[in-house]
Amino acid sequence: MATNPDFMTYLMQQIRCPQPIRTIKMMGEYCVYYDNKVVALVCDNQLFMKDTTAGRDFLGEVDLAPAYPGSKLFLVVDDLENIEKLSRLVEITADALPLPKPKKPKLKRD
Repeated sequence: MATNPDFMTYLMQQIRCPQPIRTIKMMGEYCVYYDNKVVALVCDNQLFMKDTTAGRDFLGEVDLAPAYPGSKLFLVVDDLENIEKLSRLVEITADALPLPKPKKPKLKRD
């Protein structure tokens, strides 16, 4: 089952951070980017935040689950109504993640 676009619209309205949030649709599901970092996945209308120590400390008790079969474990975020808490979790997670590695330039083929 793919994530419903209406769910994504709702989720993006709930996250209010100083910098823009962007999403990329991939095979019916979504990657959520903040500060040029992947902070979460949305699969089957469920938010899966990247697992960081800072995120765990902020949330307290957490549930971990794979976002899709065979994936790493993510923090399962069920409370989407608490806008301040959700937005802060996005910021905390992004702050705890390293900057993405620069992409290597593509080689020109003759």
